Formats: sequence, C-alpha cells, structure tokens
Amino acid sequence: MADKTHKVSELETELKKHCGKTIVFTNGCFDLLHIGHIRLLEFAKNQGDILVLAINSDASVRRLKGEKRPIVCEADRAEVLSALSCVDYVVIFDEDTPVETIEKIKPHIHVKGGDYDMDKIPEAAVLKSYGGEMRRFDFVDGRSSTNIIDRILQAYG
Repeated sequence: MADKTHKVSELETELKKHCGKTIVFTNGCFDLLHIGHIRLLEFAKNQGDILVLAINSDASVRRLKGEKRPIVCEADRAEVLSALSCVDYVVIFDEDTPVETIEKIKPHIHVKGGDYDMDKIPEAAVLKSYGGEMRRFDFVDGRSSTNIIDRILQAYG
C-alpha cells in the first residue's frame, strides 16, 4: 500500500499534480472508525475527483474530546484511513480547526458533517475568500466514536 499520509507542505506540492481536478476536503478526529465515517468519506469522494482527509492530531483530539481521547493514536488512525480506497490523501493537523490547512491547500469543496451552521464555522470564511464552497453531510444518527465508547463501558466497564 502506498503511503497516503503527507505533511501539509508536501500535500501542497502533491496536489499541483492534479491540475484541472476537483479537490474535496473533509476533516475530523476519526478516533474509532465506524459506518458514519465511511458514509461521510464516500459522500465526500463523490463530490469531486481527489479526496483529502485531514485528521486531528492526538494533542488536538485531547483538547477537543478530553484527556482520555484519542483511543487510537494519530499514526494508526492515518494508516487505517489511508487503506480506504475513497481516500486519496491524509494529512494530520494540530490546530483545533483545519483553517490553516485549508488556507494552504485551497480545496474546491469542503464537506462538513453534522448540524453546523455552514456560515458560522471558521472554515467558511476561508473558503469564501478564494471561491471554495461548503457542502453538508448529515450525520448518521446514533453512530459516533463517543457512542461506541459508551456502549463498551456499559457492557464491560
């Protein structure tokens, strides 16, 4: 398997090879891979030609989800996600939002999961600044890493 994980600077160079293709971007923690993640990634891939998946670093996940997370370290999450055929590139970011990564790689489309107000998320302003667009993917109800962890704790805790 070819390594699909790149630093942002490498990814900027790599994406230049895809001139004329639609670059789609999505992001998240992807701590425990589940059907909601798979459906999001497949939806995102179908929005364009090249799918870049940005995952939160371990430090970023801890800030967002608490000290007990992530369950799976960033290197393992990146390798598992790289194995999916719908994912073309994986990048790990350390910030709480992917704004800096988006500013550098300038994807055409950013797919955001959940019930966010698309105009109020930090990424929206960056995308608008260069003509990119936001697209929403509705979460799969009851499917989340947190729900999986809670079920495990109830059954075995």
